[in-house]
Order: sequence, then structure tokens, then C-alpha cells
Amino acid sequence: MTHDYTYDGTFDGLLTVVLEMYERKAWPNSVQPLGAVQGGLFTATVHIETNEDKATRVWKGLLKYIDGETRNRLYHTYLSERPDREMLISRYVQQAVEARGQVDISENYADDTVRLVAHISQQLGREKHRMEAFVRFEKTSDGLFHATIDPDFDVLPLIAPHFTKRYADQRWLIFDRRRHYGLYYDLHHTDIVQFEADAPQRSTSVSATVLDEREPLFKVLWQTYFDHVNIPERRNLKLHRRHIPLRYWKYLSEKQPRELRFQPIKNKRRDSRGE
Repeated sequence: MTHDYTYDGTFDGLLTVVLEMYERKAWPNSVQPLGAVQGGLFTATVHIETNEDKATRVWKGLLKYIDGETRNRLYHTYLSERPDREMLISRYVQQAVEARGQVDISENYADDTVRLVAHISQQLGREKHRMEAFVRFEKTSDGLFHATIDPDFDVLPLIAPHFTKRYADQRWLIFDRRRHYGLYYDLHHTDIVQFEADAPQRSTSVSATVLDEREPLFKVLWQTYFDHVNIPERRNLKLHRRHIPLRYWKYLSEKQPRELRFQPIKNKRRDSRGE
């Protein structure tokens, strides 16, 4: 017997669906978020309410069949936002349970599901690493450090530990403009904050009206430093773009147009002696 399962779109909701599959002994024809249902003609549609206890039970129980690293691949697959992510995860879990821990399915790259889940996890890992390396903060007038990002995948949950540890002494906000939510750190905790979906966000920068008055100067100083240490004779744009793809340049101050310049401040004592 098969069902078209629906859930609330959360990872806990998806884990609840996995448990319900086994309790009902009804395997999925499809698993979809509630707002994207496309049911089959000959299958029953069943909506599963999220149950945190059941989700925790599944998440912990997976370690009977796969190791922690392999389990994380399933979470990465969920964060990829692929339209087939739910079915990939459910098929992977079914294979792991059937193997009963006697076979390490994570190395069975001849299997399409295993190979694709591993590939997706690698993609998420690269995006996580690049976001951690390339995010640039701007300081606002109230002392908050703000950054806007637009990653290909939903990596905010993955980069939260890095920024919480690295910038533990300052308040900061990282906003994902594509997904309309962010991470906010208040010197004690890092929390998820939600924003209005229709809020206009056309740029990765904060409006100049809310920036600290010294922020433009800091940006110019960094650009000037970058220009001076850059040796034209050793420039290798092909290699540079391989390490820092073009789509990440919008986050980097050194890659922005050199629109702001400042004049050296005149030495008042020297001027007075010359009068």
C-alpha cells in the first residue's frame, strides 16, 4: 500500500513522516510540503502532523543503522531544498533499515540514491565553507553588525556555530534575503528571526541611513589596502575565480566599485607654520 504524504515542510515534520511510514506500513508514493501537493489518482493523501518526540526518536534511532556523518548527509539533503529531497531521504532511510547496520550503505555509490545524497552533501559543505569565508559585516549606528546573503542552499543552520564562536563579543545579524529569515546573536544566544516575505531587499548592503558613520571609511580603507597588496604581475584571474566564484563577489568589499575616495587630512601644525 502506498500513500501521498504531506507535512508542514519542517525537518522535524519530515522525520515524523518517516516514522509514520513504518507504523502504518504504507510506503510513500510522494512526500510533499502541504502547500505543494500533487496527489496521484490511485493513492490516498495523508497529512502527518509534526511530533517532536517522534522526530527525536527517528533522529536518534538512525544511529543504529548509519553513523553520524552519514546521518548529517540526510539533513544536508533536506537543506538543499530540492523538490525530490523528501523522497531521497525516505528511500535512503529504507535502505539503511533494510541493511540493519550490517552493510555500510553510505559507500555504495553504485546506488543512485546513495550517490546523489553524497553529492548533495558535498555541495552543501562547499556552500557552507564559502559563506563562512566570504560573509562581510557592516556596522549599523546602534552597534549591530549586519550581513545579507543569498546562498544557493539553506545554509544558515550550518554556519550558525561558526559565527557564534568567532564573533562572540559583538551583536550580529545574518539575513538570508532569498528565504526571508536570519540568524541574530545578542551576545548570549543565536536565534532564528523571521522577516516579512514581501520586504524589499535588492542589495546585499544595509541602507546608508542606518550605517555607522565610520563604516564607509572602513570599506574604503580595506579597498585601498587590497589594491596596494595586489601585485599586477602575479595576477591570475582564472585561478582567482576558481577559488572565489563570481557569484560571491557581491559580498566582498574589495570587489565593489571604487566609488568612495578620501583626501589625506592636512597637518594643521604644518599649515600654521607656513602662514
